[in-house]
Amino acid sequence: MLGVKLSAPEYIARLKDELDRIDTAELETWSDLLFQAWEREQFVYVCGNGGSGTTATHITEDLGKSSLPPSALRDESRKRLKILSLADNLGWILAVGNDVGYDQIFVQQLMNYGRPGDLLIAISGSGNSPNILSAVDWANRHGLTTLGLTGYDGGKLRQMAQHGLHVPLDDMGMVESLHLAVFHWVLNDVYARINQEGRHRAAGNAGRAVASQ
Repeated sequence: MLGVKLSAPEYIARLKDELDRIDTAELETWSDLLFQAWEREQFVYVCGNGGSGTTATHITEDLGKSSLPPSALRDESRKRLKILSLADNLGWILAVGNDVGYDQIFVQQLMNYGRPGDLLIAISGSGNSPNILSAVDWANRHGLTTLGLTGYDGGKLRQMAQHGLHVPLDDMGMVESLHLAVFHWVLNDVYARINQEGRHRAAGNAGRAVASQ
């Protein structure tokens, strides 16, 4: 844990350094994939364990609600981003974990919901969480697009996911913080593209194209 050794100013300085190391092309691809899902009215599923599980919840809430302006939320004609956190259905998670195995808590939900063309965002700091890998493996074999958010050396998830955002750092807390921090740019970019605002005003809904794998 970096905070054990570093003072508060040193910790903040290290956080800034790690932000500078993030590949912005990976960040832009994350936005592309979400916008593509919105355009095609395909579902987005998000999963993670522990702190990454609460990041999945946060991502889902923000994209579900804040991809439209508050003034449009009562407008039933507006197209919505279809997004669901697989970390939030506690009863299902407990039942599957107890009856089948903890490694199945996300993939069993995908078996009910997932369709070809949907997007799975899988979050694992280590990149080696068995339940995350099971979900990504199933998604890859059934025509979904997969994006992994990783830290450390990326583990197996970085190799399995078709797309990814990697934070090359051996500190779980900072990895989780950076995943969420840079997500808010993704949220803002998706918002701008859906609503044709800011730097996406002239581009309209054309955006950047990313081919699903």
